[in-house]
Amino acid sequence: MINLIKLSVGTESIYSLLEWQQVCRAQNFIEYGVAEHWHTTRMRPKREAELLDGGSIYWVFKGIIQCRQKVLRLDEVIGQDGIRRCRIILDKHLYATATWPRRPFQGWRYLKADDAPPDVAMPSKSDENMPQELRDALFELGLL
Repeated sequence: MINLIKLSVGTESIYSLLEWQQVCRAQNFIEYGVAEHWHTTRMRPKREAELLDGGSIYWVFKGIIQCRQKVLRLDEVIGQDGIRRCRIILDKHLYATATWPRRPFQGWRYLKADDAPPDVAMPSKSDENMPQELRDALFELGLL
Protein backbone atom coordinates (compact mmCIF):
# COMPACT_ATOMS: atom_id res chain seq x y z
CA MET A 1 0.00 0.00 0.00
CA ILE A 2 1.15 3.53 -0.80
CA ASN A 3 -0.29 6.95 0.05
CA LEU A 4 -0.15 10.39 -1.48
CA ILE A 5 0.76 13.61 0.29
CA LYS A 6 -0.68 16.92 -0.91
CA LEU A 7 -0.69 20.54 0.19
CA SER A 8 -4.17 21.76 1.04
CA VAL A 9 -4.30 25.06 -0.83
CA GLY A 10 -7.05 27.50 0.14
CA THR A 11 -7.93 25.81 3.43
CA GLU A 12 -6.17 26.27 6.75
CA SER A 13 -7.49 23.46 8.92
CA ILE A 14 -9.21 20.09 8.95
CA TYR A 15 -12.58 21.73 9.51
CA SER A 16 -12.20 24.29 6.73
CA LEU A 17 -11.22 21.46 4.34
CA LEU A 18 -14.24 19.44 5.49
CA GLU A 19 -16.61 22.39 4.97
CA TRP A 20 -15.14 23.20 1.54
CA GLN A 21 -15.46 19.57 0.42
CA GLN A 22 -19.10 19.44 1.58
CA VAL A 23 -19.85 22.43 -0.64
CA CYS A 24 -18.00 20.79 -3.56
CA ARG A 25 -19.92 17.50 -3.13
CA ALA A 26 -23.22 19.41 -3.22
CA GLN A 27 -22.09 21.29 -6.32
CA ASN A 28 -20.96 18.05 -7.98
CA PHE A 29 -24.35 16.51 -7.26
CA ILE A 30 -26.10 19.45 -8.92
CA GLU A 31 -23.74 19.53 -11.93
CA TYR A 32 -22.92 15.83 -12.43
CA GLY A 33 -25.50 13.90 -10.41
CA VAL A 34 -22.88 12.42 -8.04
CA ALA A 35 -22.28 13.53 -4.46
CA GLU A 36 -18.55 12.80 -4.56
CA HIS A 37 -15.49 14.88 -3.88
CA TRP A 38 -12.43 14.65 -6.05
CA HIS A 39 -9.08 16.22 -6.57
CA THR A 40 -8.06 16.62 -10.20
CA THR A 41 -4.41 16.42 -11.14
CA ARG A 42 -2.49 16.39 -14.39
CA MET A 43 -0.46 13.30 -13.59
CA ARG A 44 -2.01 9.90 -12.89
CA PRO A 45 -0.27 8.01 -10.07
CA LYS A 46 1.83 5.25 -11.66
CA ARG A 47 1.50 3.14 -8.51
CA GLU A 48 -2.28 2.97 -8.90
CA ALA A 49 -2.74 -0.61 -7.67
CA GLU A 50 -0.81 0.14 -4.46
CA LEU A 51 -2.73 3.39 -3.91
CA LEU A 52 -6.11 1.72 -4.39
CA ASP A 53 -5.13 -1.02 -1.91
CA GLY A 54 -6.19 1.14 1.06
CA GLY A 55 -4.14 4.28 0.36
CA SER A 56 -5.02 7.82 1.43
CA ILE A 57 -4.14 11.40 0.66
CA TYR A 58 -2.39 13.00 3.61
CA TRP A 59 -3.25 16.71 3.69
CA VAL A 60 -0.66 19.33 4.66
CA PHE A 61 -1.84 22.64 6.17
CA LYS A 62 0.67 25.42 6.81
CA GLY A 63 3.60 23.01 6.55
CA ILE A 64 2.09 20.33 8.83
CA ILE A 65 0.36 17.04 8.01
CA GLN A 66 -2.89 17.07 9.99
CA CYS A 67 -5.31 14.61 8.41
CA ARG A 68 -5.86 12.01 5.74
CA GLN A 69 -8.63 10.97 3.41
CA LYS A 70 -9.02 7.53 1.79
CA VAL A 71 -8.65 7.26 -1.97
CA LEU A 72 -11.63 5.39 -3.46
CA ARG A 73 -10.71 5.31 -7.15
CA LEU A 74 -8.97 7.10 -9.99
CA ASP A 75 -10.99 8.32 -12.98
CA GLU A 76 -9.62 9.63 -16.23
CA VAL A 77 -11.17 12.89 -17.42
CA ILE A 78 -10.50 15.11 -20.41
CA GLY A 79 -10.78 18.82 -19.77
CA GLN A 80 -12.37 21.39 -22.06
CA ASP A 81 -8.84 22.10 -23.27
CA GLY A 82 -8.52 18.50 -24.48
CA ILE A 83 -5.88 17.61 -21.90
CA ARG A 84 -6.17 14.24 -20.16
CA ARG A 85 -6.20 14.44 -16.35
CA CYS A 86 -6.67 12.17 -13.35
CA ARG A 87 -9.58 12.68 -10.99
CA ILE A 88 -8.78 11.22 -7.57
CA ILE A 89 -12.10 10.28 -5.96
CA LEU A 90 -11.96 10.67 -2.17
CA ASP A 91 -13.97 9.28 0.71
CA LYS A 92 -16.07 11.94 2.45
CA HIS A 93 -14.58 11.17 5.88
CA LEU A 94 -11.44 12.90 7.15
CA TYR A 95 -9.23 11.18 9.70
CA ALA A 96 -7.07 13.35 11.96
CA THR A 97 -3.44 12.29 12.15
CA ALA A 98 -0.53 13.08 14.40
CA THR A 99 0.87 16.42 13.29
CA TRP A 100 4.11 16.06 11.36
CA PRO A 101 6.00 18.93 9.74
CA ARG A 102 6.47 18.81 5.98
CA ARG A 103 8.45 21.11 3.71
CA PRO A 104 6.65 22.84 0.83
CA PHE A 105 6.46 21.02 -2.50
CA GLN A 106 4.43 21.20 -5.69
CA GLY A 107 1.84 18.68 -6.81
CA TRP A 108 1.64 15.47 -4.83
CA ARG A 109 4.23 12.99 -3.63
CA TYR A 110 4.13 9.34 -2.64
CA LEU A 111 4.18 8.57 1.08
CA LYS A 112 5.07 5.05 2.21
CA ALA A 113 2.73 3.51 4.77
CA ASP A 114 5.66 3.15 7.22
CA ASP A 115 6.42 6.89 6.90
CA ALA A 116 2.84 8.08 7.42
CA PRO A 117 1.73 9.62 10.72
CA PRO A 118 -0.70 7.57 12.83
CA ASP A 119 -4.37 8.44 13.16
CA VAL A 120 -5.45 10.31 16.29
CA ALA A 121 -8.79 11.45 17.69
CA MET A 122 -10.40 14.24 15.68
CA PRO A 123 -9.75 17.54 17.44
CA SER A 124 -12.80 19.48 18.51
CA LYS A 125 -13.64 22.50 16.42
CA SER A 126 -12.80 24.72 19.40
CA ASP A 127 -9.24 23.28 19.42
CA GLU A 128 -8.75 24.41 15.83
CA ASN A 129 -6.99 27.62 16.88
CA MET A 130 -4.76 25.95 19.46
CA PRO A 131 -1.09 26.85 18.92
CA GLN A 132 0.78 24.06 17.14
CA GLU A 133 3.43 23.82 19.89
CA LEU A 134 0.74 23.14 22.48
CA ARG A 135 -0.96 20.59 20.22
CA ASP A 136 2.39 18.79 19.71
CA ALA A 137 3.11 18.78 23.46
CA LEU A 138 -0.34 17.34 24.24
CA PHE A 139 0.16 14.66 21.58
CA GLU A 140 3.54 13.70 23.06
CA LEU A 141 1.83 13.30 26.45
CA GLY A 142 -0.86 11.11 24.91
CA LEU A 143 -3.59 13.65 25.61
CA LEU A 144 -4.49 14.33 21.97
